[in-house]
Amino acid sequence: FSFGEAFFRGVGCNWLVCLAIWLSVASKDITGKILGIYFPIMTFVALGFEHSIANMFFIPMGLLLKNDIDILTMSGLTGKLSNLTLQRFFVNNLIPVTLGNIIGGSLFVSVVYWLIYLRRN
Repeated sequence: FSFGEAFFRGVGCNWLVCLAIWLSVASKDITGKILGIYFPIMTFVALGFEHSIANMFFIPMGLLLKNDIDILTMSGLTGKLSNLTLQRFFVNNLIPVTLGNIIGGSLFVSVVYWLIYLRRN
């Protein structure tokens, strides 16, 4: 992804993650808490959004496994993992996604709730 695309995938992802947290806290019963968490998280995964914490596991795991020829052959990812490096992970993914996660959580959830409930008139 480009820097901008990774950034906006991070914004959308953390907006949904923070929404899941708010929905689980707002619910009074366990069923509501589970559903409040499940649907936003399922949505961010289905849409292919990026979360910096999840990427700190998945991408380094890809870096470790890209040297195992048996795993690459079975997965069919030989060509896709050849350009994966630690530098590209930080510059092209972790930095823009983390910035997007910060904006998505702080701006689209926290500020909106502050404006609705806590702002003094």
